[in-house]
Amino acid sequence: MRTLAVGDIHGGLKGLTQLLERANITPEDTLIFLGDYVDGWSEAAQVITCLIDLSKTNKCVFIKGNHDVWCEKWLASDEVNDIWFKNGGKETIESYQDFSDGEKEMHLHFFEALKLYHIDSENRLFLHAGFSSMKGVEHELHTENFYFDRTLWEMALTLDKNLNKDSVLYPNRLKHYKEIYIGHTPTTNFDEDKPMNCANIWNVDTGATFKGKLSAINIETKAIFQSDKVMDLYPHELGRNRKK
Repeated sequence: MRTLAVGDIHGGLKGLTQLLERANITPEDTLIFLGDYVDGWSEAAQVITCLIDLSKTNKCVFIKGNHDVWCEKWLASDEVNDIWFKNGGKETIESYQDFSDGEKEMHLHFFEALKLYHIDSENRLFLHAGFSSMKGVEHELHTENFYFDRTLWEMALTLDKNLNKDSVLYPNRLKHYKEIYIGHTPTTNFDEDKPMNCANIWNVDTGATFKGKLSAINIETKAIFQSDKVMDLYPHELGRNRKK
């Protein structure tokens, strides 16, 4: 019985399928997905269908990412956010061209049910991006921080590795949780192709939306599982790399 945290998928169904196979996922495993299921590669809608099906065989926790917020608004109202369209939304819209209204409605319900964060029985926090309240996520006044904030990760990157949790210099935000698992900011930005650990934060977004791999981490053993570079699984697509 394992619990795995899974990084940002961004429409890469082939990467997700490969990752699940390499991790040898069974119905005994719990999967916590950290958001950004869509936008990038050409199979965003198909990813959502896969996740819905997976939730029928496994215990799954689905966290909401910023790209999921944009897709949800489009499914609900046909509203096309210009920033979204230029950052993967175009590919997501195209992936729905053969989906019925009923299928789109089912996907809308999936997005509407996404959690902003999850805290497990061991006081481990899972969310897409971050939070700003020094008192923890329950006291966050700006819920968009859960899927947009980057300051939590940037702060962790600057911490002295020898800084003790009891020090007055240790950030209060980090003291509330045993561990924090996030996505949102690709570790490939820091020349790292695997999940990164700074302080008590694990960043599991390894850049699948650009030139990296899709990753999962066993939260107990810290064993890491990865797909190939997702762009290699879609050799005839540029995805969001057209902006790089």
